[in-house]
Amino acid sequence: MPLPQKKRWVSMAKGLVLGALFTSFLLLLYSYAVPPLHAGLASTTPEGTAPCSPAPGEPEVPTLANGSAGGCQPRRHIVFMKTHKTASSTLLNILFRFGQKHGLKFAFPNGRNDFDYPAFFARSLVQDYRPGACFNIICNHMRFHYDEVRGLVPPNATFITVLRDPARLFESSFHYFGSVVPFTWKLSGHDKLAEFLQDPDRYYDPNGYNAHYLRNLLFFDLGYDSGLDPGNPQVQEHILEVERRFHLVLLQEYFDESLVLLKDLLCWELEDVLYFKLNARRASAVPRLSGELYQRATAWNVLDARLYRHFNASFWRKVEAFGRERMAREVAALRRANERMRHICIDGGRAVDAAAIQDSAMQPWQPLGAKSILGYNLKKSIGQRHAELCRRMLTPEIQYLMDLGVNLWVTKLWKLIRDFLKW
Repeated sequence: MPLPQKKRWVSMAKGLVLGALFTSFLLLLYSYAVPPLHAGLASTTPEGTAPCSPAPGEPEVPTLANGSAGGCQPRRHIVFMKTHKTASSTLLNILFRFGQKHGLKFAFPNGRNDFDYPAFFARSLVQDYRPGACFNIICNHMRFHYDEVRGLVPPNATFITVLRDPARLFESSFHYFGSVVPFTWKLSGHDKLAEFLQDPDRYYDPNGYNAHYLRNLLFFDLGYDSGLDPGNPQVQEHILEVERRFHLVLLQEYFDESLVLLKDLLCWELEDVLYFKLNARRASAVPRLSGELYQRATAWNVLDARLYRHFNASFWRKVEAFGRERMAREVAALRRANERMRHICIDGGRAVDAAAIQDSAMQPWQPLGAKSILGYNLKKSIGQRHAELCRRMLTPEIQYLMDLGVNLWVTKLWKLIRDFLKW
């Protein structure tokens, strides 16, 4: 190994160890300073409290293609299972805006921007949680635990999530999280992803720190064992369980079509689902997998591949039920509206590198050791009618959470450490 590369490796390793130790100390301190309000993973409503009930007059969850045409009422109880690297930050912004617009009650994390991921979700992780508390929207990163989530929302809450082609998701996750997965440090080639996929078992340690990011991440996020043998009947049982629990599974590759289905399911207005792409990587940081490597990545993430194939098929059945021509019209209307907002809101009309973002409030969170995530500059002169909407549409997740009053002291301290160490 050349000496400069070895020095960089040693420096990165020392920095990561220091950061991990310091973060662990802060979390330990926090655990003593703020005792848990509700211990364990109870599968029922806490004793002595009543389960959440639907708001008076609010209907049960509608079915697709029975939405606005039937004069339904807008849905306001939503669980979004936020999966990694699936355009979920863009969908999160849509939910933040809807909840803020209607004064809804979010179940937010306490201290950080996720629910103690990769640990399973527990009600005690919710900011200001008290037994019997009921919320309108849950939408931050978690490792899904259905019973714990179910106890925080009314029985008629709408459950949604989003999936992505597993090979593409693996590629994105490898480049975003790879530097914090220690077993990847053994990769020495220029193209570490290709080197890993040539012989994944040589490097992969299922018990390694952050190993979950690099195999069957969708299965893991949804609360299942990402190391299951593909022949185990539990794999199909879990997939069917996801189908029973979630009213709509969106697809990242067909995001506009997914939003049209979501708008119909929730009986929302077009303005409610307008969006700009958030947390996207610049093109130079997005190497595309070749045919062979794509197949290897798919085979390596075979559980996710089976999950994705199942919901890709069900997604297009929903599109057929909705109507192909109707879908084409509504997608076109959504794209026209998004383009109009782009001209109104975005300085220069496009996303820019982190170094070119002028307002720190618009600076997105970056992966460790890189600044590959794009952001936006807000136009300086926007009419009063659109000024607030533009800012909300362009605000990154961390800043939006702070605007909504979320306690992010752990996330803020981690950012200070990263800034100090120039990560």
